[in-house]
Amino acid sequence: MRTALVHHEDMTAARLLWEDPECEIERPERLTTALERLRQWGLEQRCLQLAAREASEAELGLVHSPEYVSLVRGTQTLSTRELQALSGQYDAVYFHPSTFHCARLAVGAALQLVDAVLTGAVHNGLALVRPPGHHSQRAAANGFCVFNNVAIAAKYAKQRHGLHRILIVDWDVHHGQGIQYIFEDDPSVLYFSWHRYEHGHFWPYLRESDADAVGQGQGRGFTVNLPWNQVGMGNADYVAAFLHVLLPVAFEFDPELVLISAGFDSAIGDPEVRAWPGRGGLPGARGPGPGAHHAGLCFQGQMRATPQCFSHLTQLLQVLAGGRVCAVLEGGYHLESLSQSVCMVVKALLGDPALPLSGAMEPHHRFGARKVGRAGGATPGLTAPASPHSALESIQSVRAAQAPHWKSLRQQGSTPILNPSTYSLERRASPVSPGGPKFKAAEAQASAALSSLLDQLHLNPTLPVRTAVALTALDAALVLPADVLRQEGSAPQEETRAWARLHEALAQDKALTALGKVLHLLNGILDGQVSSGIAATPEPALAPTLDVVIRRSLSHGARRLLCVAVGQLDRPTDLADDGRNLWLNIRGKEAAAPSKFQVSVPLPGTTGGFVSCVLALVLPLAYGFQPDLVLVVLGPAHGLQVPQAALLASLLRGPAGGRVLVLLEQGSTSQLAGVLARVWQGEAPPGLGPFSMASPEDTQALISLRGQLEAEWKMLPVAAPQVP
Repeated sequence: MRTALVHHEDMTAARLLWEDPECEIERPERLTTALERLRQWGLEQRCLQLAAREASEAELGLVHSPEYVSLVRGTQTLSTRELQALSGQYDAVYFHPSTFHCARLAVGAALQLVDAVLTGAVHNGLALVRPPGHHSQRAAANGFCVFNNVAIAAKYAKQRHGLHRILIVDWDVHHGQGIQYIFEDDPSVLYFSWHRYEHGHFWPYLRESDADAVGQGQGRGFTVNLPWNQVGMGNADYVAAFLHVLLPVAFEFDPELVLISAGFDSAIGDPEVRAWPGRGGLPGARGPGPGAHHAGLCFQGQMRATPQCFSHLTQLLQVLAGGRVCAVLEGGYHLESLSQSVCMVVKALLGDPALPLSGAMEPHHRFGARKVGRAGGATPGLTAPASPHSALESIQSVRAAQAPHWKSLRQQGSTPILNPSTYSLERRASPVSPGGPKFKAAEAQASAALSSLLDQLHLNPTLPVRTAVALTALDAALVLPADVLRQEGSAPQEETRAWARLHEALAQDKALTALGKVLHLLNGILDGQVSSGIAATPEPALAPTLDVVIRRSLSHGARRLLCVAVGQLDRPTDLADDGRNLWLNIRGKEAAAPSKFQVSVPLPGTTGGFVSCVLALVLPLAYGFQPDLVLVVLGPAHGLQVPQAALLASLLRGPAGGRVLVLLEQGSTSQLAGVLARVWQGEAPPGLGPFSMASPEDTQALISLRGQLEAEWKMLPVAAPQVP
């Protein structure tokens, strides 16, 4: 089995023993509901199931002080009154007699997962744990977190397995300040966190959660904070953050392991309650800070990303570190949203295609002006102007802060630093009171979105064939994964001959035979029997076959077709430029965009240039276009190395929900087809090799092309438009 699922029923033992609306959302049902949904969807059965072990106190000591471990150990014998008194000394924490056992199991589950992945027992996995960990600090519990599960796992991977580069991706809605503090001067751990921030007006109210907190000493540049300064961030915002911030830096960092602090309070519908009267306690910072006297902690996420978005994010991370990805549960308090999001991550880890993303793919803007007030829950005051580009402002600010430390960000052109007077217009989100009209409206919207996902699953079930290959007798010796279908059939002769009449080159026997195989495979994809496929055709017939495939797709079910043509291939001359087909030619003679739907870019000559082209151009166009089918054609003199072709094909699975067809020239298929088939079955693409900067010519071509297209394609911009 390729994916591990680590959990233990004992982690449901700890629960709140007194009335505290602030803490009651961290409850055992978070685990039981997620596990039940995994079983309902048949996902638990497909995983290697591991029972979590307790972490040793020596392992806890990789991060936490002996005194703090001893204090938590002592909670096992405290009375309820004593537990409540101790809990009140911390910020948003409760202790239970089982907390020490549960927290050791949570850490142990993360360590077991790391061991399973790094020893090759599995490719990846998820640890379903509670309590969460990313707020916990060396000597303090914080924000429901007791021991820092992911931070200990990173330290353990370095110590036990000798790793030198670990990426931690924290997509929880709250800043994981505990992880940041632990690794802020450590260049071997790259920590990325996006979080609701609102210029310090959202919990944990820390100045060091902002974009300009980049680490200290040798660790400068290895802390990457992306602060969201408004609520309502959705699928487009999250994908844009990955494409324009995280992934460029991650490819340059080249991690050996990816750890995900997988909090799902950043999903739609979370949570069910909001701020309550304060109860004192320590703030989220290491010492007294702006949150110390706040009259209540707000754990309300108020984001709008759908559960399937987390499947896309997971897939994007699986191209790193040879696919060695370990996800560890953090937050997430809306049970339905949490359980669906967990399932989406597990499906991605198993290699299942991600469901297409819903909604317009345009980085989010606020829904008009709103009342604002001071931090601390003061009465709302003046109405702040709505910033129409808040997500882009956040992306812009972090790119500007990180550019001095990462070549990959500098090679995409300079990022202007925001004018503080403009950037500070936004303020804290208005409270949403439980039971109020806004709360009920938000709940209704979340319920509709989550119900829509269930409908999508019924309409887009896991396909019986994930990958099919239609090759010729010349490729009979090609070794393919056991679960890849080697297609032998062809389309009906009448259909094949009818399409062949469009081009004289298709009348030849070999070309006609290959066309029949291609059409049969294409029909399987369009009819929902096959997810993705690889087909070969004789070189003289490649361009005519491409023309037929485009026309067949658009006339039989595909509303939007993305064609990525690599090499010396021309767009069919009489193809309508009606917005149903986006033609992207890589290795074009020059960077050009004759229209919104016709784009040509030279093939960059370095690894950094290629990655930048894919992340800054190809994928933003693909996600913005939202195609039903992606067609990748490797034509004459395409120039792609096998790792580059595999990376491109792997990343293009996301935008079309896994429906990708690759056309190759006969005679060049054996090695590449085998690699592509393994990638689509869930393996990571081969590494690109050492990172090297893009050439000035490639950089300028990409900047120029993006400048031409940014007004039309909203996933391309990396900075907010300048206000006159």
